[in-house]
Amino acid sequence: MNTPGHKQFATTHWSIVRAAGHDSSGTARGAMQELCRIYWFPVYAFARRKGHSPGDAEDLTQGFFVHLLESEFVKSADRDRGRFRSFLLKSVANFLNADHRRQTAEKRGGGQTVLSLDFESGEQQYNQVASATMSANQLFERRWALTLLQNTTAALRDEYSERNHGKLFALLEPHINQDAARVPYADLSPQLSMSEDAIKQAARRMKLRYREILRTEIANTVDSAEETDDELRQLMQILSSH
Repeated sequence: MNTPGHKQFATTHWSIVRAAGHDSSGTARGAMQELCRIYWFPVYAFARRKGHSPGDAEDLTQGFFVHLLESEFVKSADRDRGRFRSFLLKSVANFLNADHRRQTAEKRGGGQTVLSLDFESGEQQYNQVASATMSANQLFERRWALTLLQNTTAALRDEYSERNHGKLFALLEPHINQDAARVPYADLSPQLSMSEDAIKQAARRMKLRYREILRTEIANTVDSAEETDDELRQLMQILSSH
């Protein structure tokens, strides 16, 4: 995740949480807000699956992030290290159980939004992915995993665009995850002016780079490098089980 000011301290999610609780300059706090913008949808989906209306889920999501951004809260969060996924899920579950809507609305100035979030598209996504058999916890974790994959794809797309290989990425992206709509390599040759073998090599390099970025994304969400492989396995299991 690349955010303004983010490079001034270690880039794991936990380091951002810690820095936001101690950095009076606001630089780390800005990175914390960006972290909230990235992971807001799993929180919103969790609130919706808990039975809250779209409007209430929007207020609760905004209110939760007000709560998350409070310095005393992020300072105490440093004592509960582990997987950031588990930390955020536990935090939002506790927040909804305590029902902080009234208190957070007052802190927000009677409903003033803290983060600019696209709740309209979020509700559309929720209706598309919310299986009737999926619990709130399962839905949160599935959306968390999908968000990591989306972040990885976006980062890889940016890399290719920076090298003026946007067309190559667009045509080979469906091959990364074996999309059923992917076009055979041989049929891509005329569009890319490349041989089939060259396209296969390019696709192989793209897949390898995708995996590298994904591992980095996941490593940023755990407390130690040793947990990365286990978290990757868990996330793949989450995606395959629903």
